[in-house]
Amino acid sequence: MSMIRTENLCKDFGNLKILKDCSLTIEQGEVVCLIGPSGAGKSTYLRSLNYLEKITEGKLWIEEKLLDDRISGVNQVKISQQERTEILLELGMVFQRFNLFPHLTVLQNVMLAPVEVRKMKKNDAEILARELIKKVGLEDKVDVFPSKLSGGQQQRVAIARALAMKPKMMLFDEPTSALDPELVGEVLQVMKTLAAEGMTMIVVTHEMGFAKEVADRVIFMYEGRIVEDAPPEEIFSNPKNERTKVFLQSVLNTN
Repeated sequence: MSMIRTENLCKDFGNLKILKDCSLTIEQGEVVCLIGPSGAGKSTYLRSLNYLEKITEGKLWIEEKLLDDRISGVNQVKISQQERTEILLELGMVFQRFNLFPHLTVLQNVMLAPVEVRKMKKNDAEILARELIKKVGLEDKVDVFPSKLSGGQQQRVAIARALAMKPKMMLFDEPTSALDPELVGEVLQVMKTLAAEGMTMIVVTHEMGFAKEVADRVIFMYEGRIVEDAPPEEIFSNPKNERTKVFLQSVLNTN
């Protein structure tokens, strides 16, 4: 079953066309990495999937449910706000910045959304939160406040927080770009574990090693378009598009 599908998705900011006819299907259990230069539209595409950005044109399906069919910014699909919200809760999101609540402990940060949004009982939410905090390797930090954590630890808490909503898919928007280099590995390891467990994931990343090792498919975006879509071994060893070749040469320092 396709988990996410877009057809001719476009996003304009005034006269600036950020996304141009982006069509993509993500199957259940797939790990898809979006790569490309800054300004290519990768993050905007990701944010369009969970309504952080509203598309201008095109169609969007989540779990084969048509959410958007926009013409000149107007949605042709009649769907209630509640139904849309329930569908979008299946998408967990992890940002560049961790956005943890500074006045809440690690445990409280992870418990908050299940209790407030999913209406989970506090005892059940605490059990789930402790499991997830252990999963990301921070069981000794449950009562610590974010200011006492490293950037890598904060990002792992942010991943646990997203997982606490029990999403079917995870969206990662350059989750390691704000981290010091020595902290990147600990976050990528958590993501590798999720991928190995079969979580459907879309990852905007500059970490080519992660894309090469973990992704089922790598999407190269350039100037708002999906230029190339192929397995990592094909993208990295034999890219078909000249733009892809130039980009990979620049980031991999190859000749």
